[in-house]
Amino acid sequence: MQVRKWMTRSVVTIGPQDSLSRARHLLEEHRIDQLPVVVEGKLVGLLTLRDLQNAFESVCEVAGRSPGAGPFGQLTVDAVMTPHVLTVQPDDSILYAAHLLRRERIGCLPVVEGSRLVGIITRRDLLFAFMQSFEAGSGKNSAPEAEPYAEAPRV
Repeated sequence: MQVRKWMTRSVVTIGPQDSLSRARHLLEEHRIDQLPVVVEGKLVGLLTLRDLQNAFESVCEVAGRSPGAGPFGQLTVDAVMTPHVLTVQPDDSILYAAHLLRRERIGCLPVVEGSRLVGIITRRDLLFAFMQSFEAGSGKNSAPEAEPYAEAPRV
């Protein structure tokens, strides 16, 4: 199975000069954990929710203020984004993508053709792909029912 079959094609992106406040808004609005950073369609970096959280904590520490204060909204994406991003191509296998995600402990891989962003594949996308593959191979149309947890004795 190839990445192109399972990747998300309509990717929410941000520019390197956009504010971190705008980035936070996009992450919340679209309920996502990462934003590819693009300039004229070309991938130049990746901003994750964790990058944003770390930047917020750093600004608060430097400013010596409580959360919510300080110049957080004045910072731009390029100040905290990851500039060198692991990527995959549409024809790469999803197994290869899964190995990269696991080995590097990351949540997504931008999908590029050359340097042009054409999609993104996330852990959620891969989980869905593997579930579909498993169900197709086992002849089942739905996930098995989970066994209830045994109650632990109270101490």
